[in-house]
Amino acid sequence: MTQRRVLVVEDERTIAESIAARLRAEGFTVEIASDGPSAVAQFHAGQPDLVVLDVMLPGFDGLEVCRRIQADRAVPVLMLTARDDETDLLVGLAVGADDYLTKPFSMRELAARVHVLLRRLERAAGAAPPAIRIGGIEINQAERRVRLDGADVHLTPTEFDLLVHLAGRPRTVLPRERLLAEVWGWVDGSGTRTVDSHIKALRRKLGADLIRTVHGVGYALDLPA
Repeated sequence: MTQRRVLVVEDERTIAESIAARLRAEGFTVEIASDGPSAVAQFHAGQPDLVVLDVMLPGFDGLEVCRRIQADRAVPVLMLTARDDETDLLVGLAVGADDYLTKPFSMRELAARVHVLLRRLERAAGAAPPAIRIGGIEINQAERRVRLDGADVHLTPTEFDLLVHLAGRPRTVLPRERLLAEVWGWVDGSGTRTVDSHIKALRRKLGADLIRTVHGVGYALDLPA
């Protein structure tokens, strides 16, 4: 298998080099960018498989970087943020981030998140089941594309995987912990807010009534009447 390429975008040199060293030790090819414009340029030049992206950057911020690279090619983005603020997280997800870590974080946790995101890409590269239709929504798993009433809807890789997971079990209530384990690959159940944020993003893009909340339990995708 070709060695996976990761672009690390972080303006604090010590942090950037620590992340790069850990990921290289995990077997990845790593490049570093320290500001918004150079991040976008290196993304286009290097075509990385995944981007580790800090929010606060000189030039323009990580949210703008994420918006620009996702407009070019859907790629997993692990966003690094100094604040555990739901508004910041929702904005990050809205522009195409798949996952986030709040500073300070352990390099072990970062490496684990990178591996999980890339494993999902590898699974998606295998044989895909047929398209799924839910009312006006068409999910093409082979092309990893979603259309709403005939118009393309841009989903991040994680949003797409979460939608497929719910659509494969319509009307079934799936607990947050189960979704974390089966979609994200997390087993400790500590990231339930991540699930909630991605559900909000799917509702915003595909309709508020698509996914039903079962308070205290989880979520279910409801089929149209």
